[in-house]
Amino acid sequence: MRLSDLARGKSADLRIQVFRYLVSGGVAFLVDTGLLALLTECFGQQHLLLWTAISFAAGLCVTYLFSILWVFDNRSLRSRSAEVTIFILIGVMGLGLTELLMWLLTGKAGLHYLLAKVITTVLVFVWNFTAKKLILFRSK
Repeated sequence: MRLSDLARGKSADLRIQVFRYLVSGGVAFLVDTGLLALLTECFGQQHLLLWTAISFAAGLCVTYLFSILWVFDNRSLRSRSAEVTIFILIGVMGLGLTELLMWLLTGKAGLHYLLAKVITTVLVFVWNFTAKKLILFRSK
């Protein structure tokens, strides 16, 4: 595997896909967490779960674009609307997991919301990559 393989062209190599998903996840994390911090600092922490949902949705849009344009080489579904629907469903499940973990880590464990977000993101990352790879972007 060459360094240029990490950035250019489609690849069926799982290692390259994981690397690219990490990069796209990093960008989505910055969008998600940046928006979460902005909304929380501007409008208060009393609506943290709402801000979490809004910022998660923004990150989900970023991840979808990266997934179809750069990360995965195969698309399991011919129907774009079915693909988007399943992608959103996986995202909603990830959002549910995110909301639960944010509530547990901030409300019950007393962690700062940004530390809780980092921990949550790692766990939800594993869920999202695995579900998307197995359901939407598996090799034929």
